[in-house]
Amino acid sequence: MSQLKPISHLDNIPSTPGKFKLEKSQPYIHRLRFHTSLSKLTLWSSFFLVFILFYYVLSSPSPTLPSRRSLNDSWGGPDWEKRVTRSTKTSAHGITVLVTGAAGFVGTHVSMALKRRGDGVLGIDNFNHYYDPRLKRDRQKLLERNGVFVVEGDINDAVLLRKLFDVVPFTHVMHLAAQAGVRYAMQNPGSYVHSNIAGFVSLLEVCKSVNPQPAIVWASSSSVYGLNSKVPFSEKDRTDQPASLYAATKKAGEEIAHTYNHIYGLSITGLRFFTVYGPWGRPDMAYFFFTKDILKGKPITIFEAPDHGSVARDFTYIDDIVKGCVASLDTAKKSTGSGGKKKGPAQLRVFNLGNTSPVPVSDLVSILEKQLKVKAKRKVLPMPRNGDVKFTHANISLAHKELRYKPNTDLETGLKKFVKWYLNYYPGSKKGSSAW
Repeated sequence: MSQLKPISHLDNIPSTPGKFKLEKSQPYIHRLRFHTSLSKLTLWSSFFLVFILFYYVLSSPSPTLPSRRSLNDSWGGPDWEKRVTRSTKTSAHGITVLVTGAAGFVGTHVSMALKRRGDGVLGIDNFNHYYDPRLKRDRQKLLERNGVFVVEGDINDAVLLRKLFDVVPFTHVMHLAAQAGVRYAMQNPGSYVHSNIAGFVSLLEVCKSVNPQPAIVWASSSSVYGLNSKVPFSEKDRTDQPASLYAATKKAGEEIAHTYNHIYGLSITGLRFFTVYGPWGRPDMAYFFFTKDILKGKPITIFEAPDHGSVARDFTYIDDIVKGCVASLDTAKKSTGSGGKKKGPAQLRVFNLGNTSPVPVSDLVSILEKQLKVKAKRKVLPMPRNGDVKFTHANISLAHKELRYKPNTDLETGLKKFVKWYLNYYPGSKKGSSAW
């Protein structure tokens, strides 16, 4: 913030030229300076008070999120430790990964992929109510059937995190826990600060202190590109114009990651996901609630850009994202710190993970109509000022070079798989829908 300029240079300027005499006005000047100093002090005090109140509001527990359970209710004890140890058992050459947000969309798929190849995997999730927690519980059941234990807890709980590292010396952390969604930030901004900033710092604080330090891969977002108009988006492009609070918290996360890498020697890789979709997805995503509303015969809203152009997204299928996540873990170098002290330079990377083929949202709807065999009731409206951007388009050349990342699922193929899952998961969803 720029400093307030002192007004002493105004003291010598007469209100009426030629009539102002400095030597006879000293008491007035002293009074003026006293009142000016007092006013400045009051102003800065007010700013400080507003900042404290603002921080308190954002940091206060949100009424829409579940209150934190007591430690004795959620974790601990010999049986709990046995489950943690059993879940993290690896094959001969496997790694041991703590996956935060494991009951989330991406977290579930990444955890499954790691477990299938013989890695030790432990999940943690707070099962908040941002969307229907029953879907998260069903993902949890899926993971546990495949040998992945999901600890119910919050990443802001440093005591829990330290306990997990006491029980298991994790080699890697896959940090996917976050408050997602662009529009919800206008309703509940505090949840984004709590999860995406405070939660990330809480996790990094524990990771920096353990020995050995784990390598960290975490989910940033394509939202950090914000109002950037240069396409396709490259990791070298500016990211200082966020269009939403969600984007701002993810950008803050990237700067926080840089700080902990620089000071403590943590190996950190950030992944900028581009509109991930697929089975077990998030109900707040357009492809998901479009499917629901089309089947129910409800109208769906399709936004158009201010110039009446198409709103497009670089839709990326979940299996392609998982490959990028796993490759990031496999290529992550060891952290260089020990006991909270940096011993040498550590790896710091950021990659775009997208599909490189933006598709207009109207085309997405057409594909869903074809797969569902139901005609959508379209309602086209101007895009509101709610944090959404007109388009996203990933340049993945760096990820291809460093991770051998190569997405191979087009939108029609991916949506076909999603629709098949959706109709199986919601077996009564086709009732009342009208065919072509």
